[in-house]
Amino acid sequence: MTSDLDKFKQIVDAEDYFDFFKLPYDQKVVNVNRLHILRKFSQLMQEIDENDTDLSSSDKLSKYCEALQKAYQVFLDSTPQEQKLFKVFNEKPKNVVTLTEITSD
Repeated sequence: MTSDLDKFKQIVDAEDYFDFFKLPYDQKVVNVNRLHILRKFSQLMQEIDENDTDLSSSDKLSKYCEALQKAYQVFLDSTPQEQKLFKVFNEKPKNVVTLTEITSD
């Protein structure tokens, strides 16, 4: 018999996480922010796993549900560029000269 936690560990798609937890979501928001929501969700789950090591499976899933809600909410209120969850948003482009770097002689 498969536990709910085992079923949860098999999920890979954002929509399936929302469906698993029976959480409402806007498909347009998920389509635009899918990777960012999943990345934020992953970070929040990691914090739960590191800080709450003695949780029961049901308590862990409850916290994961809250984490998914929080990750989704972040991208209702913010943009991926503001959150900077991926390396590409933290690197300065090498082939760009900013206006502050230009001087007049």
